[in-house]
Amino acid sequence: MMEHFPKVSEGLEIHEIDEGLIVYQDSTDRVHHLNHTAAVILELCDGTRSSVEIAQSVGEVFALVESPETETEACIDGLVREGLVS
Repeated sequence: MMEHFPKVSEGLEIHEIDEGLIVYQDSTDRVHHLNHTAAVILELCDGTRSSVEIAQSVGEVFALVESPETETEACIDGLVREGLVS
């Protein structure tokens, strides 16, 4: 199975707010509100990290004992479904 290196989709307008991120998707004319965790994950989706590496970074950012691989993968899957990440 080929490893996935998620990358933020082009054409997004991203604005930081106190609660996370507001993302405007011009191609669908939709606005997405991402909480802090989803915002961190989106920012880590730069095409250079695997989902496992992203989960490790999320664990470090939030000082977690274990890497949240299942939760991170679920979030990335949701971002892909919404067209925010490829």
